[in-house]
Amino acid sequence: MSDKNQRVARTLLDQQGTTFAAEAGIKLRNTPGPLYQLLVLAHLLSARISSDIAVAAARALFDAGMRDPRRMAEATWQQRVDALGEGGYRRYDERTASQLGEAAELVNREYGGDLRRMREAGDVKKLLQGVKGIGPAGVNIFLREVQGVWPEFAPYFDSKALDGAERVGLPKSARSLEGLVAEKDLPRLAAALVRVALHADAAREVRAAA
Repeated sequence: MSDKNQRVARTLLDQQGTTFAAEAGIKLRNTPGPLYQLLVLAHLLSARISSDIAVAAARALFDAGMRDPRRMAEATWQQRVDALGEGGYRRYDERTASQLGEAAELVNREYGGDLRRMREAGDVKKLLQGVKGIGPAGVNIFLREVQGVWPEFAPYFDSKALDGAERVGLPKSARSLEGLVAEKDLPRLAAALVRVALHADAAREVRAAA
């Protein structure tokens, strides 16, 4: 690995290395509450809406008490709509409120409210797509962030993260990227790469600083 690549990776972590989970106030651990909250965030982030709004909407849902699948399922549809609206998530609020309720019911019914049981069940990618509102994009978001606590998925850099790597001159290879940072920083690097893929200004700042 080149010194240049390592400088770029360090700069990415310094400038853009906050995970989306951390931005949403999720202290990600391998426990039921944070894992469910990450699932909700992945659902919101996968819509065609800005990441800032998705993160704000997740925070609003959690602040309203919908931090676990039982409380999400028990909340009324209108309560979910109101929380999403408070976070600015208005374009998809009604449909998403319904999907969040159905998804919470499935997590409760199939996994006893604990996504670690999904992990134990086998094909996590397939099972995630069985959750209402989680498609391929949502799967990628969830696994990019969860690789820090479910290390069997590391290194996880999806096509969006690899586009970001190309934009700042890093190799477009998950294995090559893995060698640039400590294992614990893989989710942070993945999040940083997604941000520079989405925002040309951020990519320019990283290149200039490195």
